[in-house]
Amino acid sequence: MVDLGERLRTLRVERGMTQSRLAQQLGVTKSVVSAYETGIRSPSYEVLLSLARIFSVSTDYLLGRETGRTMDVTGLSETELEVVANLIRVLKER
Repeated sequence: MVDLGERLRTLRVERGMTQSRLAQQLGVTKSVVSAYETGIRSPSYEVLLSLARIFSVSTDYLLGRETGRTMDVTGLSETELEVVANLIRVLKER
């Protein structure tokens, strides 16, 4: 099972985000983010929710309980949802 630290690091790197930048967004220090990624420390409930929001994934995904990522599509029109679905389909076919 993939752990939170691995998932967090992967998401952060995929976004081109430094530990310092993520720490700033979370209101913690860079060393705290490093501790999350290495498994030395676990995030609080509030930080876990913030991480899910920042990376547009579920808390279950971060915790390794789900393998698929989710995204919040609230507020998108039917046309916009169709565009997103088509983009996902095209990317999967590559």
